[in-house]
Amino acid sequence: MAVTPAALSHAEDLADFVAASPSSYHAAAEVARRLEEAGFVRLDEEADWPAQAGGRFVVVRDGAVIAWVVPADAATTTPAQILGAHTDSPGFKLKPQPTTGSRGWLQAGVEIYGGPLLNSWLDRELRLAGRLALADGRVVLADTGALLRLPQLAIHLDREANKALTLDKQLQTQPVWGLGDPVEEDLLGELASSAGVNAADVRGFDAVVADSARGAVFGKDDAFFASGRLDDLASVHAGVVALAAASEDPSGSIAVLAAFDHEELGSASRSGAAGPFLEDVLARVYAGLGADATEQRRAFAASWHLSSDVGHSVHPNYVFKHDPVVQPLLGSGPILKINANQRYATDAVGSAAWAQWCETAGVASQEFVSNNTVPCGSTIGPITATRLGIRTVDVGIPILSMHSARELAGVADLHALTRVAEAFFRA
Repeated sequence: MAVTPAALSHAEDLADFVAASPSSYHAAAEVARRLEEAGFVRLDEEADWPAQAGGRFVVVRDGAVIAWVVPADAATTTPAQILGAHTDSPGFKLKPQPTTGSRGWLQAGVEIYGGPLLNSWLDRELRLAGRLALADGRVVLADTGALLRLPQLAIHLDREANKALTLDKQLQTQPVWGLGDPVEEDLLGELASSAGVNAADVRGFDAVVADSARGAVFGKDDAFFASGRLDDLASVHAGVVALAAASEDPSGSIAVLAAFDHEELGSASRSGAAGPFLEDVLARVYAGLGADATEQRRAFAASWHLSSDVGHSVHPNYVFKHDPVVQPLLGSGPILKINANQRYATDAVGSAAWAQWCETAGVASQEFVSNNTVPCGSTIGPITATRLGIRTVDVGIPILSMHSARELAGVADLHALTRVAEAFFRA
């Protein structure tokens, strides 16, 4: 697909979005901020919610966020069009008592989060970001900017490094962040200072390491976009842009964006797809429309969930790792993800629906299926389908370097996914 000016503008906006979202908590806050600017009303889970049709709303639960548009003519059985994605990415999370070090170096004690490509994190300027729970009950976001680095051992000290580089997950993944005595210095103080609070007031923290480099367009004809956290902020961003556009002229369905946390860990949390967040929100939305339990289930039966996450483009250096026939290519359109063992929730009916949404958006689509010897991962799709019984289709964009500190996508694909998402919300 050709890279249009609109696609380039979209990629630059995605770079802004990723830069503002170094942690899942920042991502949820950025989604809410953008949608509030577009006229959405921020709701509190502990407060009453509007009990009538019509309106645009957003609610944040920890590192997850759900936003929705209720058309003015919505009834008790009006179906929902739900785009699901996730806000977290593989990497490293700060351990308790995180200030460590030796031989005059200050280091950060981190724990591996999910399944990152460890070697990709070497020799990059990294930022530390997350949330701080304070003694006065407040929870604030913190972001140090570029502060840390995982320095690689010089080739002179490991002549076998180019043959087989394997990092010890405890000894060789603790980044440096300064020089000094770890007894006298405090990494938590650096994080607290970035939020404008006193380290002594911090009672708890959830902080992760993220690449500090901004996303960039490059390559022949500006075909490529590289950035950290494209898995899955590319889908979250597509959902935000599409929902804001669709909300200006709502369809007859309830358009919902559900961006969950903890997908990289299996989604089993209060803010993950296996938790109750989406069901809680939908129950309150339909209760506000006057729906009883049966009417709500009727609405669910007519609803759709578009589970959007990244998939694999065929890799020119590792073609044998892919299916020999079905080989989606970066830059050639979003992908429909299919798996016989229901690691993806797509079925024949969902495939037909996806084809219709792509046709409406004027977007070409590709299929993805795994090589039989290389089992695929899974997504939030089967989880929400199992939990809610809503028809689900697994889709996304093809990328290279999945789970790297810096992943590679196609500029045209990013914009195309957003266009299909908007067609989906308007269906």
